[in-house]
Amino acid sequence: MIRTVHVPLGDRAYDVLIGRDLLGQAGDRIAPLLRRPRVFVVTERRVAGLHLDRLREGLGPIDASALLLEPGEATKGWAGLTQTVEWLLDQRCERGDVVVALGGGVIGDLAGFAAAILRRGVRFVQVPTSLLAQVDSSVGGKTGINTRQGKNLVGAFHQPVLVLADVDVLDTLSPRDFRAGYGEVVKYGLLGDLEFFAWLEGHADRLAFDPDLRAEAVRHSVQMKADIVARDETEQGDRALLNLGHTFCHALEAATGYSDRLLHGEGVAIGCALAFDLSARLDLCAQEAPSRVRAHLQSMDMMRDLRDISGDLPGAETLLTLMGQDKKVIDGRLRFVLARGLGEAFVTDKVPADAVLETLRASA
Repeated sequence: MIRTVHVPLGDRAYDVLIGRDLLGQAGDRIAPLLRRPRVFVVTERRVAGLHLDRLREGLGPIDASALLLEPGEATKGWAGLTQTVEWLLDQRCERGDVVVALGGGVIGDLAGFAAAILRRGVRFVQVPTSLLAQVDSSVGGKTGINTRQGKNLVGAFHQPVLVLADVDVLDTLSPRDFRAGYGEVVKYGLLGDLEFFAWLEGHADRLAFDPDLRAEAVRHSVQMKADIVARDETEQGDRALLNLGHTFCHALEAATGYSDRLLHGEGVAIGCALAFDLSARLDLCAQEAPSRVRAHLQSMDMMRDLRDISGDLPGAETLLTLMGQDKKVIDGRLRFVLARGLGEAFVTDKVPADAVLETLRASA
């Protein structure tokens, strides 16, 4: 069964298709979007080895040129962007063509940004191959790259024209990568849907082995994000709630050099735990809320604290400084997504620095 989530954005509306063997159906799904039978696939070497042949087989008579980038967060920078844009130009990708992003969040963000700036805007299709990308980064139109100053500080809002979330490809993820993606799944329950969080408490341990449960978790997450994006496409209000855990996460990613020491979803899980710890410290929610969050993350064998990250980290003061480069800073004031309880997140810039420092120190 193919589940469909519609993202209603007027003339930029699109569907997210969620189900099994969508790579095998890629030609039927993408062909109606094409002016000529050709697409330009941007992917990375690990993903290409696993899924590129299946995608090409599914595309049938549609020609698919492919750029294979190096895996890892380091690719999502100026050099990777330049390489991608120049390859697309060398391939004579026209404004009426379609770029296909085949990969996880790094590839989706990078290829989407390249499509956004190429010839002032080329259409693109997201084919996310990680759980994190299927539930989060492939939906909503945020594209961009990292710089030495911080994560995702250069980018554009550029909506895809279609998302194909094939849950079968998740079988190839390592347990660590799957758990990292789950960090974004659990975020949706914590920010605005206690019933979904409770469902995850009862079913999450089977998601890695049950395609139907997995598809339902992806669908629910995508539906929640689509609803928020439809209300606030460019993050002027409600969409900021999707950043639950990310203020801490982005600082930790910068502190670890965007390396494999900390995957993005692992940082989100730690960030969610810290956001609830900080909320309780500020008497915004009862202590039972962070305790329940931590218990669930522990049951999924996920990171919860700074001390779970391998190697040395800078001190709390340095981490707070790194948070100051976050996109959510407005007029020099750092905004946090905090919570009044499970499923009751809100955005605030009224957070004392000493409370943040105490939260970080307690986690180290």
